Amino acid sequence: MLLRQGDPATHVILLVSGSTLITLTGSRGERTLLAVRGAGELLGELAVLDDQPRTASVIAAEDCRVHIIPAPDFLAFVDRHGLMAPLLRHAIARVREAETVRLEMATAPVPVRLASALGRLLQVASTAESEYTVRLTQAELSELIGASRNAVGTALRPWREQGWLITEAAGGLVIHDITSIQSHAYAQA
Repeated sequence: MLLRQGDPATHVILLVSGSTLITLTGSRGERTLLAVRGAGELLGELAVLDDQPRTASVIAAEDCRVHIIPAPDFLAFVDRHGLMAPLLRHAIARVREAETVRLEMATAPVPVRLASALGRLLQVASTAESEYTVRLTQAELSELIGASRNAVGTALRPWREQGWLITEAAGGLVIHDITSIQSHAYAQA
């Protein structure tokens, strides 16, 4: 856990390497995936800019290297370099991205939601290797895409049978062919 929803905005994180999940937790403990962020991203800047508690949590999806920037230092840097307008444009782009994910969560079948979430994880992954390990259990994936664990297992089965991914005994997935996974998911929708 890099940033926790509801915590005060005391700092900003610069993600140097690795990838993270941006999640929102509801009043009954249900968790929803809002976005995936990779190296080079700023995390937690909106809460610092409006001096309000954090509206979402940031969870490491893999090993991450970060720089922590205290809120006063970040705000002084933004003022000194006139960065408020670019930060506002960046925030608007993030809102638009989150709206797309929310629409997908509300309307797309489980395989499409899962394939999209896996694709976003791979897109920001800090590795360029031919296979990628997603270090989330099926239960965690089900929480993140708003589906039951059984539905996630059912979606994974044909992809595993085709050899496009494997499931690890300790939890997690090794993705071999995200293109085929996504093509299959969208063809079934």
